[in-house]
Amino acid sequence: MPRLPRVTADQTIRVLGRIGWVLLRSSGSHFIYGNAEGIRVTVPTHAGKILHPKVLQNIIRDTGLSVDGFIRLLGE
Repeated sequence: MPRLPRVTADQTIRVLGRIGWVLLRSSGSHFIYGNAEGIRVTVPTHAGKILHPKVLQNIIRDTGLSVDGFIRLLGE
């Protein structure tokens, strides 16, 4: 398994948009995204800071992507 990339919340949100996730609501500095199946993912957005690897790993897992797939979508 490749290493997790160091990405910001904005980069992660762009990837979510590319695979069809939409913003459902926000609560403070946390954006909640959902897909057509009703699955939700929370992305903390803290002024351009890099997401903690564990948070990113959970987002990738919850979206059903692989790390490779996520990295590939980052480059598009």
